[in-house]
Amino acid sequence: MSLFHIFVVAIIQGITEFLPISSSGHLILIPEFTDWPDQGRAIDVAVHIGTLFAVLLYFWRDVMTAFKGFFLLFVGRNTAGGRLAFALIVGTIPVVIAGFFAAKTGLIDQMRSAEVIGWTMLGFGIVLYAADKTGMKIHRMEHMTVTNAFVIGLAQVLALVPGTSRSGITMTAARFLGFEAHEAARFSMLMSIPTILAAGLLDGLDLYEKDQLALGSDAVVTAVLAFFCATAALAAMMAWLKHASFTPFVIYRVLLGTGLLWWVYA
Repeated sequence: MSLFHIFVVAIIQGITEFLPISSSGHLILIPEFTDWPDQGRAIDVAVHIGTLFAVLLYFWRDVMTAFKGFFLLFVGRNTAGGRLAFALIVGTIPVVIAGFFAAKTGLIDQMRSAEVIGWTMLGFGIVLYAADKTGMKIHRMEHMTVTNAFVIGLAQVLALVPGTSRSGITMTAARFLGFEAHEAARFSMLMSIPTILAAGLLDGLDLYEKDQLALGSDAVVTAVLAFFCATAALAAMMAWLKHASFTPFVIYRVLLGTGLLWWVYA
């Protein structure tokens, strides 16, 4: 990979990983509009590492609270951190199971096309708008129940379809359940930690078994760039959602989805 190719992949992944606009969809489109080859799964692992550290750093207080609370559950202490940790576990189970079977059957690879991304960008963008405009704003993250977490986790399964956006679909589900925009994003970001970790480990183990896990200088540069871009994008989005809505992201999704469908069918 050229240095410019590395920069583009890292910046796009870093910026789009946590915004509700689909990082996988954008990465799939790079070879569609350039003569560059697919960046490869080793680079995928590298960007996962970079974005994982970004969300861990930004939400370190919530992470530590959940981490401590999880272990306190084993001694019979039911704390807010323990409930959060349990909710995150419950919310992650559906996508781990579905992702494993989708990867083994090759279903994910069959959906990697501009046509699929166009429809999911457009369709789920409209659904996000509906959720943001009709969903009540009565819940904060401390009101998250196991049932709510499971529903959001089921929605997260849809993110296996390129262009859906993991963060977008989980925020959509949370808004429909009555969570404030900022709190919906906060829980979605925390849900990304076990999901990114699971995806990275799955890819890493597969590459290791094939003796292809060679994380050289390209991967290191990609991970570092993805970390800084993801941190900046995450901070900007969380600050925006304290006082505003998801509308700018909806507009972007609708425009991109419409443009892709015009390009595919024209």
